[in-house]
Amino acid sequence: MPIKPLADRILIEPAEAEVQTSSGIYIPDNAKEKPQEGKVVAAGPGAKNDKGEAIALEVKVGDKVLYGKYSGTEVTVDGKEYLIVRESDILAIL
Repeated sequence: MPIKPLADRILIEPAEAEVQTSSGIYIPDNAKEKPQEGKVVAAGPGAKNDKGEAIALEVKVGDKVLYGKYSGTEVTVDGKEYLIVRESDILAIL
């Protein structure tokens, strides 16, 4: 992986948006919502406290996470879309 997040930042590969509802209706591209779920691809070493000691992250590479709808920064690396978020932007580990 060419990206190594710093501090408490986490690199997430967003899940694909749904193309069909559970009832079988196909969703057009312009009506799809941004996914709020993804897989952790890389994580930084953690934030530092007042003493300069690293605070370990609760998430690890491979975790499936739920994050805020408008959280983070979208980046494209080698043609793949990723999202960089702070650990505080992650709502839950699935």
